[in-house]
Order: sequence, then structure tokens, then C-alpha cells
Amino acid sequence: MTVSDNTRGLALAVLSSAFIGVSFILKKKGLKRAGASGTRAGFGGYDYLLEPLGGPECLLVGEIANFVAYVFAPAVLVTPLGALSIIVSTLFAGERLQKLGVLGCISCIVGSVVIVLHAPQERSPSSIDEIWMLATEPAFLAYATVTISIVCILVLHFEPRYGQSNILVYLGICSLMGSLTVVSIKAIGIAIKLTLEGINQAAYPQTWLLRHTLGFCSPGTGSFNTAIVSPIYYVMFTTLTIIASAIMFKDWSSQDISSIASELCGFITVLSGTVLLHSSREPEANPAAASISWYIWRASDDLLKNIHDDHFVILHGSDYYEYC
Repeated sequence: MTVSDNTRGLALAVLSSAFIGVSFILKKKGLKRAGASGTRAGFGGYDYLLEPLGGPECLLVGEIANFVAYVFAPAVLVTPLGALSIIVSTLFAGERLQKLGVLGCISCIVGSVVIVLHAPQERSPSSIDEIWMLATEPAFLAYATVTISIVCILVLHFEPRYGQSNILVYLGICSLMGSLTVVSIKAIGIAIKLTLEGINQAAYPQTWLLRHTLGFCSPGTGSFNTAIVSPIYYVMFTTLTIIASAIMFKDWSSQDISSIASELCGFITVLSGTVLLHSSREPEANPAAASISWYIWRASDDLLKNIHDDHFVILHGSDYYEYC
């Protein structure tokens, strides 16, 4: 029995989501244990890095599986399945799901099934030369040029002015660069696959040129709410990655309109489920910060005469103060 490339990519994508979801759970438990025994990570502590729970190892396995999945299956199949890691981390972390959360889980699963049933078959290039031809076609060159131009504008103009106040600046940079990184990963993965099959691709200069296009971009969103960052980043990254892959590898060229429409509906369903899941998750309880209060009294013979001129100053931890 011959297993298709799409089936292999699907299995690896699901495996990747499972490991990444488990890594989130282990990381959360490590942070809680470290916070109970030492300084919390949010206050500069690093004790969580010493927790022997295997979170980084699970994350590494998940990312490797995700990398290999792109070799066997198109991005339109692999990328949306990343939402399954959110389901894993939510269900097995013992979090209490609200009604919207349950609806979000169901939406993610239904949308994923629709995408799997209508995903295009992988059209694997037979050499790095063919990949290079796809990468240098006018359509993809136009996409890459527009993407890099927008990133430069965001980095040079918008980031210094609005980076700490507008969440879309960092997320836009990372999502745009991430879409180019994914197609580069897919190209390098195919080259490695061909090499392992006995068709050596290391002798081609294009292989090494594509290797140097790989990059990593992590959104600097520490000042924003994770419940807002995660769904927006997922939507932007997934959408741009599918667009980039469809332009370069022509994922939809062999499909009819109804199949493409079904995939888009499944994709929108997954996106909606992801947003619902994040919006319904309960925020983690932070320990109450200590506060110090001062009462500033303006001396007067009449205690009630200047009462409206008196003030309270309240210092909450080291973050902010109130003056009233």
C-alpha cells in the first residue's frame, strides 16, 4: 500500500501540533513551579529554565515535524493545522472551557477536516533548478519585492514611532517575513529530500542561496496581551504563508473553483475557531502586587477646610502609581 505525500504531510502536521501543544503545557507548569519556589519569570526570574519537564524538547520535535511536513504537503494543508496545538494545550492543561471555547474547538476541528478533504495534491519539483525557476517567476518576485518593501517601511518608519503602541507593527513584520521563510524552508526541504533519494542537490549554487534566505523572526510583543497577540498573529501569518506558497508552488493550479472555495471556507472556519478559543480563555491570575499609600495633608486650623486640597499617592509595586 502506497502512502501519498499529502498523507505523510498531514500526519507530520498533526504530530507537530501535538508536540507543540504539549510543550506549551509543560512550559506553563514549569513557570508555575518556578514561580512557587523562586522569582517569577515576569519579574526577571530564570528558574523556569531549570525545570526538568521537557518543554523545549517537545517544542523542538514539533518544529522539526512541522519542517518535514512542508516537504510532503502544500502549505494550504500544513499551516492551518497549527491551530490544533491550541486545542491540545487547552484541553490537556486542565483549563475550563466556556461555551465560546467549546465552539472554537469544534470550529477548528471542522475547518481542519474540510481543508484536509479538499487539499490539493503536492506537486513536488524534481530538482533545485525547477524550484529556482518557480522562485524567479514574475509573480513570486513581485510578491517578494512588495513584502520586503513593506517590511522595510515598517521597520524604518513605523516601528520607532508606533512599535510599542500598535500591535500590527511587529506582527506585520514577523508575518510578512515568516511567509517568505516558510517557502524557503519548503524549497530547502525538497532539496534535502531529493538528495536523500540519491539525486544530489548540494552541488547546485541555488541550494545554498536559498539556504541563506532562511531567517527567524519573533514578534516583540511583550507589552501586549497574549490573548490578543496570538489570534491576530495566527491569522496574519497563516494567510500570508498560504498566499506566498500558492504563488510560488502554484498549489491551486490543478483544482477547480469548488475545491478552492471549500478550502477557503475551511480556512475561515479555522481562523474563526482560533479567535473564539483565545477570546474565551481565562486570563492567568497574577499575584497581587504590594502597594504603599501616602496621605498628603495640608495643615490648617480647620480640618475640613482644605480637605479637597488633600491627596492620596498610591504606589503599586514598581509599575505605576496613582495620584488622587
